[in-house]
Amino acid sequence: MSGFHPSVHAASEPEKAAMVIADTGEVLTYRALDEGSNRFAQLLRAAGVRPGDRVAVMLRNGVEFPQVYWGATRCGAFVTLLSTHLKPEEAAYIVNDCGARALVLSADIGETPRALAGRRAELVPAVERAWFAGDAAVDGAEPLAAAMAAMPAERVEGEISGFHMYYSSGTTGRPKGIVLPFTPGPIDAFNALEGNMPAYAAKPLVSLNVGPLYHGAPLSAMICTQRHGGTFVTQRKFDAEGVLAAIARYRVSVAQFVPTMFVRMLALPEDVRAKYDLSSLTLAIHAAAPCPVEIKRRMIDWWGPIIFEYYGSTEGVGATAITAEEWLRKPGSVGRTSLGPIHICDEAGNELPPGEEGLIWFEALPGRGIEYLNDPAKTRGATHPVHGNWFAVGDIGRLDEDGYLFLTDRKDFMIISGGVNIYPQAIEDCLIVHPGVLDVAVIGIANADYGEEVRAIVQPKDWGDAGPGLEAELRAWVAERISKVTWPRSYLFVRELPRLPSGKLAKHELRKLYGNAVAVI
Repeated sequence: MSGFHPSVHAASEPEKAAMVIADTGEVLTYRALDEGSNRFAQLLRAAGVRPGDRVAVMLRNGVEFPQVYWGATRCGAFVTLLSTHLKPEEAAYIVNDCGARALVLSADIGETPRALAGRRAELVPAVERAWFAGDAAVDGAEPLAAAMAAMPAERVEGEISGFHMYYSSGTTGRPKGIVLPFTPGPIDAFNALEGNMPAYAAKPLVSLNVGPLYHGAPLSAMICTQRHGGTFVTQRKFDAEGVLAAIARYRVSVAQFVPTMFVRMLALPEDVRAKYDLSSLTLAIHAAAPCPVEIKRRMIDWWGPIIFEYYGSTEGVGATAITAEEWLRKPGSVGRTSLGPIHICDEAGNELPPGEEGLIWFEALPGRGIEYLNDPAKTRGATHPVHGNWFAVGDIGRLDEDGYLFLTDRKDFMIISGGVNIYPQAIEDCLIVHPGVLDVAVIGIANADYGEEVRAIVQPKDWGDAGPGLEAELRAWVAERISKVTWPRSYLFVRELPRLPSGKLAKHELRKLYGNAVAVI
């Protein structure tokens, strides 16, 4: 597919909104996007960045993000995307690991941008130039707006496409750089890994994704919307009612969410949910984490059969998809394959029959595979011991007789108690639908007799409920719904759980924070 690039739409509809930040009211037109991305491309070239070089970007959702992204990629650079929640040493590891020559930072997201810029020689010595977006000055970095304004708003000479690089979320340890297959070419050449879907070709196109743009699905939504000349709507920070208001105000047609957003929207009072006109919405996509069956059923009851789910990984070697109609026939499934055959195998790599749980392997199509930057051992670990084109990212699941995949949990999250394998996801799915629970996580903690025991960490909807009374309710709740061997032995109440911006639980943080706690927090 070719012929799709924001510059095309800047020529035909220059004043059309390419991006809207719903909670701040900022609007970026296609003219401003094209001019800004040209200026940033010129800035990179002036700084000595050449095709194939890497530029690290730590930006919050804002109108600077697409200008930086499209500018870097139209001069052949590769954008390494950094979470705004990283600590200085975590961010520095990624910047150094990817070999970035330049760094773009948001000024107002905490200590990390200031540490990276101010201690550049110590933390990221290979970075030659650093710029900051925003009004608050950052020592050691130059103001991005002024630097771009000094550049011509013209295409760079020898314009050639670049791409982006994600690092894994690090839910279980140090993040890994994911090398996606990409061949530089014309800037309007569409790459299948950008995640295009037929819904993005519909007119008029107004899409919404309020996740952080350094994460795969939100970035994909922005890219595809702007390639097709639509308007991309996002927020600086997710707000449940604000999402409903944005759908109604901007007449959003396609939106994407993670399950925790569904939970938050469903928790809104009925009169709040009812006051917004959501009739423009024709497709609501969700992914990134398993969705509890009851939560998804409530969303379908509310929004109708427009709910669509896919499952995949940032590595891009396989995927599944399922419509609402299919899901109602196969509740809990993430669908059948939409990219590459699926194989379920035991620990030794032997394929298992339908109905049996095991590690999920995708048989990659030609030209695809898993490669982790600077880490051949991790690459080998993700490759099947016998079949060199089968790859796994650590998820456990089963296939039914019709080829529908059901996820169990991450292999790394499994709790072994008294020799029994216990998967936290099923316990979390049970607890999240209790009317007093807003969020929940389940981890294993040390037990002298059983090796590990199950602990539930609960964020109540009302903090005033935290304590023995709610704990007693939760114990009775699980006793009626799940196997006794999986019942949590202890409960902790917290004001907020550490979730990654993707919606995934930061399990390593949970274990550090709450693995040894002994009282209600």
